[in-house]
Amino acid sequence: MQGRLIYLMGPSGSGKDSLLQAARAPLEAHGCRFARRVITRSAESVGEDAVGVTPAEFERLEGEGAFALSWRANGLAYGIPSEIDAWLNSGQDVLINGSRGHLEAARQRYPQLLAILLRVDESVLRQRLLARGRETPEQIEQRLARSRSFAAGGQDGAAASGQPLCVLDNSGPLPQTVSRLLQLLDEARQCA
Repeated sequence: MQGRLIYLMGPSGSGKDSLLQAARAPLEAHGCRFARRVITRSAESVGEDAVGVTPAEFERLEGEGAFALSWRANGLAYGIPSEIDAWLNSGQDVLINGSRGHLEAARQRYPQLLAILLRVDESVLRQRLLARGRETPEQIEQRLARSRSFAAGGQDGAAASGQPLCVLDNSGPLPQTVSRLLQLLDEARQCA
């Protein structure tokens, strides 16, 4: 039986990394694998379990077919290692930290993927982005505008294709979000 790709996405600052960290143990206990993204910036500055590479290294890896999925966003390049295909083919579910803007391309390659959009109230998101201090106020406002556009089904809206999209709110306590994520995954398994 083929595994399912779980495509977690959300605006920068929505808490994807915290959620992935908190949900890792219970998901691994159910046989779910986690793919480490390859990103063209230092992994230490990302706040996630990622592999940092130079832009030249990324281009080389991409040219060699090292990525199952790759995209560019916010001046960076992101790649999901091709090893996920072997995991999926062996029947394991695989959770990745994806991109809202790349969702449709990911759906073309993995039609059965489970898309999960992590959302937070805009005021909470603004506070989180300001607190981490990585972007200028103008960049933060651009990120917030992109998030609003996505939520409204704008140019990078996921619902444009008519494919299902699970929405997971992360404005409250993290344990509550982890519990709801596990519930979403259980419901998806029952429907598969």
